[in-house]
Amino acid sequence: MRITRLPEVEPRARRVAVGTFDGVHLGHREVIAGADTVLTFEPHPAAVVAPAGVPRLLTTLQRKAELVEGLGVQELVVIDFDREFAARSAQAFVDDVLAGTLQATHVSVGENFRFGHKAQGDVGLLRADARFETRVVPLLEVDGEVVSSSHIRGLVLGGAMEYADELLGAPFTLSGEVVHGDKRGRELGYPTANLVPVDGFVLPGHGVYACRARTAAGDEHVAAVNVGVRPMFVTGRGELVEAYLVDFEGDLYGSELRLEFLKRLRGEKRFPGVDALVAQMARDVEAAVAIAA
Repeated sequence: MRITRLPEVEPRARRVAVGTFDGVHLGHREVIAGADTVLTFEPHPAAVVAPAGVPRLLTTLQRKAELVEGLGVQELVVIDFDREFAARSAQAFVDDVLAGTLQATHVSVGENFRFGHKAQGDVGLLRADARFETRVVPLLEVDGEVVSSSHIRGLVLGGAMEYADELLGAPFTLSGEVVHGDKRGRELGYPTANLVPVDGFVLPGHGVYACRARTAAGDEHVAAVNVGVRPMFVTGRGELVEAYLVDFEGDLYGSELRLEFLKRLRGEKRFPGVDALVAQMARDVEAAVAIAA
């Protein structure tokens, strides 16, 4: 899949799906179906037009691109969303970007898609344009709930990973650089890889999770992952993401580690002593293997 930034695209007719597509969830996939080009925005438009209310995101641009490519899309076009672009009128977006640079013959959007200065453009404006055919996709509901990025963020924050993964259509993924910690896991017999999460992205609620881990070398391992503040120990380091990779030996420091969250095993808790903690860690690893192996 080609990844380009506007306006650096080759001249050709396109079937374009347009949206922010944070998470590339099941509803987004309905919008993208049949498109050969996905048009998205970086950063999230709210970061420019309403920075105080910008949500914590589900996917980095890299992860979004991977998910979009998995849907068979030929091209991802990224708009660098800044104040200048935000000031463009809705009609200018249609004229200059959709009908102009992208030469769209078909445009696919969700029914609540808004665009242009002060979000004045809507699906009615697109449908009224005879230069392309407009496909408006109704909001998708699962079990009576609208599938939305905001709803899925709430599920992830609440630790409801199985339901979040179902609505995403893929496991919720967290990536980060492995950094040195205080080596306490090694002392307990469970050496962990400590991740630095990327600022501005959703972290699962505090607790222990069954995950699959993928190293920068491409190796996959079952992992038991703790997200939280480790109430047994005083670290002064705020939130931590610590992953124990089953059957792994080696050095991950300085490399990227990807974690796919499958199920929350338990919440964080303070144990009466180190022995009780180690015993629980053994049970956590056993449970993670049963789920993720």
